[in-house]
Amino acid sequence: MSNRPKNNPKNSCETAQEIGLKFRFVSAISDIGKQAWLRCAGEDNPFARYEFLAALEASGCTSAEAGWEPHHAVAEDDNGEIVAVLPLYLKTHSYGEYVFDWSWANAYHSQGLDYYPKLLTAIPFTPSVGKRLLITEGVNADYVTQELIASIKVEAEKLGASSYHLLFPNTQERVALAATGLIERMGTQFQWHNRDYSRFDDFLATLASRKRKMLRKERKAVVDAGFTFRRTEGAEISQQQWDDFTLFYHRTYLVRGQQGYLNQDFFKILGTTMPEQILLIEALQQGEVVAAALFFKNQTQLFGRYWGSTGDQPLLHFETCYYQGQDYCIEHGLRSFDSGAQGEHKIQRGFEPTPTYSLHWLAHKGFSEAVERFVEEERPHIKAYMREAATLLPFREDR
Repeated sequence: MSNRPKNNPKNSCETAQEIGLKFRFVSAISDIGKQAWLRCAGEDNPFARYEFLAALEASGCTSAEAGWEPHHAVAEDDNGEIVAVLPLYLKTHSYGEYVFDWSWANAYHSQGLDYYPKLLTAIPFTPSVGKRLLITEGVNADYVTQELIASIKVEAEKLGASSYHLLFPNTQERVALAATGLIERMGTQFQWHNRDYSRFDDFLATLASRKRKMLRKERKAVVDAGFTFRRTEGAEISQQQWDDFTLFYHRTYLVRGQQGYLNQDFFKILGTTMPEQILLIEALQQGEVVAAALFFKNQTQLFGRYWGSTGDQPLLHFETCYYQGQDYCIEHGLRSFDSGAQGEHKIQRGFEPTPTYSLHWLAHKGFSEAVERFVEEERPHIKAYMREAATLLPFREDR
């Protein structure tokens, strides 16, 4: 059962008197507006863009029914101008987050307490590091951050939420958040870095001989199986291609007895509203499209996100999602490739362990102390895992 009061204050306010900031919470990103969001967030990070988050809401992927109810935070100055925004959701489960707190929820429930609803700042279904505190230039970001987090804690209590969580902040935000009293938790992902390679063979030349042969063998096996690949930039993706991709994406979940988080409307909206940051790579066999991967990008980075196929094809996933992405980064001068969460198989293909972080606040003092102890005990194991993973990287020792 939810503890959320029936008279939920959709636009409740807290005031930071020192610099005249006023905070409110809205139930739809459209209540903030594209231009105001753009002033705070910019367009570099595709997942923090207004268009991305608005597509999630318009398609119903983030809604109260989906367990992702928008409750975005807004900071305004004395003139009523929006100077900061924060994506915020009232969650009634922990799916689609990629920072796992199921054990915390179970501990709450074992004591007869409700862990849900909780408040969450994250990009839904997107475990990618980036800006979460979207603050306009010229504003005291440290002060706004402290007041904003304090306001969210008050809002959590009003809503009957057990806790607040902020996932995958960037390094600058971690520093600003250190003074807010949130508990920091460490995680890890794997990312590939383009070290000024001119072609894929330059990357291969940095690998140990045995690993280099393995990668070449894998790529050759895909070619020998008759697969070819087609890249389509977002504006050129046809309706048929979107239909095919959506079918493949959902099949990937259905074979595991699950339902995909995203729907066809979401993908179609993105194709219309932010095509310049989208790349589709399709695998064809005998002229038929049999698999596809959808990527996002900015001026320096490629983000691999969604994949699907008509069936299980040996090595096709590695080629479509990783090697093709590495090729694209090299050809377009992108500096790094964020391929998503988990996946130890990425290590052998040159994806290096990279630390990630999340921040947490729990209203219950006893559970807050227990979680703080947990993350302190967990951190050495994460660091040890990253050290061990680094020993498995395929690079030559003298690279």
